[in-house]
Amino acid sequence: MNSLLRNILREGWHSRLNASLVLFALTGAVALLITVRLLTAAAERETRRVVRDMGFNLRILPKDTDPERFFLEGFSENTLPAEAVARLAAGAGTFITFNHLTPVLERRVRVGGHECLLTGLGDTVVGPGEKKQPMGFRISPGTAQVGNILAERLNLKPGDPVTVNGRSLRVERVLVEAGTEEDVRLYTALSDAQAALGLPGRISEIKAIDCLCLTADQDPLPKIREALVRVLPEARVIQMRTLADARAKQRQASERVSAFAVPMTLLVSAVWILVLAVLNVRQRRVEIGLWRALGKGSLSIAALILGKAVVLGVFAGLLGGVLGTAVALHWGPTLFPVTAASLKLDPSLLLPALTLTPLFAAVSSFLPAMMAVSQDPAETLRADG
Repeated sequence: MNSLLRNILREGWHSRLNASLVLFALTGAVALLITVRLLTAAAERETRRVVRDMGFNLRILPKDTDPERFFLEGFSENTLPAEAVARLAAGAGTFITFNHLTPVLERRVRVGGHECLLTGLGDTVVGPGEKKQPMGFRISPGTAQVGNILAERLNLKPGDPVTVNGRSLRVERVLVEAGTEEDVRLYTALSDAQAALGLPGRISEIKAIDCLCLTADQDPLPKIREALVRVLPEARVIQMRTLADARAKQRQASERVSAFAVPMTLLVSAVWILVLAVLNVRQRRVEIGLWRALGKGSLSIAALILGKAVVLGVFAGLLGGVLGTAVALHWGPTLFPVTAASLKLDPSLLLPALTLTPLFAAVSSFLPAMMAVSQDPAETLRADG
């Protein structure tokens, strides 16, 4: 074994230009694959976060809600028990296919002579074992966040008191102009809205995000409804199709980029290594003929060529892993600023790089190795003479 390794190293030094080109090809392939893997994962996280911030795409309502009235009014006049959120969260990771569950109680009320949408928000629940950052903003009890137009009509500023159905709250923030019905909303904590409306322990809906990973031609709604029937039969779900489709299309686009980049990188690298190995064998036909004439067996010559590829593959796996990670960590935060903090070294990629790269190099060099061992030394030396 030591003798073989010494011969491999000598062979690599003797044909150092060819070895350097092979090492460069393998290192570039590994680096590109590591970079693509890390940046693809970052792109998926960025897409989820950015599209998530566009809003919830599922609205879980009381089953007896009239869809016509719901779409006209924008909220359900019926209610669910607040503990329904806990029941949904308890099913997360089994047959529940949505998360970021946020309980909401909403009604039209008059405040200071002006009609507005009172929206009580409870804490977002992401399910047991989840590490995802809860969606939306949290409102402290006793405070309110007021839409831009409503604040202007009522002349409200942060710190001012506002009375809702006899319940006094402090304006914590005036929201920036949104150009939607958000401008006439008055957000409170869920407990304050329940007290002001006389609906303790009740909510009008649960807002959520679906997390199904389906193909473009699959509709997730039947699976979502099936899951809902099993844990919350007294509810129904409405999907905000535009937001749901945007999330799915962004995820699928990211997957297509990865599906194209990985095989293309492997193909180009394999062709490059194959061509270099073939050229090396052809350029050294006489030398290989002499080895055969001096008694070197086919197995020894094949082991030398394939061993050289394996050794170069080990070095390339290490160098490519380091280079690819460095490139991803350097450019990733610029490309994906929202989730830059989650872009980090992934040790799980190192083992495949160190094991699969030598295997890939050996497979790519197999044909040239067979060419070398199949040469007739007499014919080779006669042709040279």
